[in-house]
Amino acid sequence: MARPLIAIVGRPNVGKSMLFNRLAGKRLSIVEDTPGVTRDRLYAECEWRGRKFDMVDTGGIEPRTDSEILTFMREQAQIAIGAATVIVLVTDIRTGVTAADKDVANMLLRSKKPVVLAVNKADSTGAVDPAVYEFYSLGLGDPIPVSAIHGHGTGDMLDACFEYFPPEGEKEEEDDRIKVAVIGKPNVGKSSLINRILGEKRVIVSDVAGTTRDAVDSLYENEHGRYLLIDTAGIRRKSRVDERVEKFSVLRAQMAIERADVCLILIDGRDGVTEQDTKIAGLAHEAGKASIIVVNKWDLVEKETGTMEKMRKEIMRDLSFMSYAPILFISALTGQRTDRIFELINFVNDQSSMRISTGMLNSVLADAQARVQPPTDKGRRLKIYYMTQTGVKPPCFVIFCNSRELFHFSYQRYIENQIRAVFGLEGTPVRIVIRQKGDKE
Repeated sequence: MARPLIAIVGRPNVGKSMLFNRLAGKRLSIVEDTPGVTRDRLYAECEWRGRKFDMVDTGGIEPRTDSEILTFMREQAQIAIGAATVIVLVTDIRTGVTAADKDVANMLLRSKKPVVLAVNKADSTGAVDPAVYEFYSLGLGDPIPVSAIHGHGTGDMLDACFEYFPPEGEKEEEDDRIKVAVIGKPNVGKSSLINRILGEKRVIVSDVAGTTRDAVDSLYENEHGRYLLIDTAGIRRKSRVDERVEKFSVLRAQMAIERADVCLILIDGRDGVTEQDTKIAGLAHEAGKASIIVVNKWDLVEKETGTMEKMRKEIMRDLSFMSYAPILFISALTGQRTDRIFELINFVNDQSSMRISTGMLNSVLADAQARVQPPTDKGRRLKIYYMTQTGVKPPCFVIFCNSRELFHFSYQRYIENQIRAVFGLEGTPVRIVIRQKGDKE
């Protein structure tokens, strides 16, 4: 049975994101005193009275607007409302009931969904502020005064939401979704790819670089399996990151990489690998994530015989530290080869999760040493005792030897290449830790 979903909606700048962060217990939403900072839907898992539920934060709803971005934000909020079990309408006690509040309330009444009315910024404790009573005019039942900053009233609000949750069924199955982060520099087509996969305008797409500011989660299921797709804000060069909101976006993209099982590194096929692409790929590599290099906008590249193979060689040269990552050429606009993405995601995720027995590893190790003798220095020879796997995602191996100093980097790389030659491990980095006799754990 799916978990209940609470959608937090309201006009811009009433404190939805701050309330969302308060309930989630984390700084997931970007909070700035600027209308329109949250543009997409953001999800978080929460718990109240022993019951787990999902919560979604939406961009501010401007019912009457000609702005393209604000229109997209309204569409996002409507999609969240359609999926919600119960809706929390957030209003602002300081401004009172506005025309926009009335428009949003009418929209929610038409949805026929249960609505809980939260009057935010009621920061003082004690007697109820008489200004709360004005909100009865919205026709949504009893207004509940809350303070997103201090947390007052949030328990009453969640109690009211709890009344609308369906009876608890059987325990949910273990979450087997593969978390996929779509990363890349701004305007490379990350949101377009997610929308192509989902078949809906799930993420705001605009030619304005930096339209996506939050890392946005989308649940998706197909014949290949269940996935959580994370669209991230484009990571710009540090010198260009001068706006505070942009700094949050870079941090959020890095957090998305940490959360992910697999990273899709998008590259613009017209530009090839840029310095910025190298840095972004480096973030995924350093985090030890299974990765796929996805060359987008391939439909816009002028082609002749061997163009794809030439580009493949250039990518392998420029991203030589990620030679393990498969390369896929697609067009998010036309859908060319996008159907192959999920087979590759499953493949690299399985490779990243592979466990190899100590016996098999030491057989490969013995064979490798027979082919290429371990290095020597001033008459001392490196002695390798044995190797074992200590972790997955990424696969991590510990090699025990007589001297760490003698274990040159080049010989480590040779051992890694031998492991890859036998077991594959395509699409995933490999970690090798060297331990010498006498090391403490």
